Amino acid sequence: MATLANRKHDDSLPAIPDRLYFKIGDVARLCGVETYVLRFWETQFPQLKPNKSGTGQRLYRRRDVELALEIKRLVHNEGYTIAGARTVLDQEQKRPGPRRTVQTDLPLALSGNEKLDMAAAAIDHARVELREIAGQLASPVPPPRRRGRLTTIRPKTGMLFPA
Repeated sequence: MATLANRKHDDSLPAIPDRLYFKIGDVARLCGVETYVLRFWETQFPQLKPNKSGTGQRLYRRRDVELALEIKRLVHNEGYTIAGARTVLDQEQKRPGPRRTVQTDLPLALSGNEKLDMAAAAIDHARVELREIAGQLASPVPPPRRRGRLTTIRPKTGMLFPA
């Protein structure tokens, strides 16, 4: 267990930039650890699996960065061992989260036939729009016009920059 000196709670997480992929050096800077620590964590935590580019470079997604920050918090701040942190993360994954429900725009007070009529009307409207789009795609598109040059600049002398 960690001593009181090791349990410094730093709840201020670094701001994660809004990017699709992060290189290992970027993630290391965000987490405040060395790159070899991240590579070690990849071997110990099956949840942490960054993609690799064609050249073999690790490309972390935002969820990978958040997971690395969570691992760092558990190991460095909370005092968990690697095995203990793995157990905590496994338990968090197994917890049932809130179920997502599909919301419809149809009011609940309508009867079954009225809902069917509204759905049929929406389908008919979509069908009309799709036919319009298909007609626009089927029409021949004129080739784009090339713009002619406005003027031709010709030097009066053989010098590149006349005086």
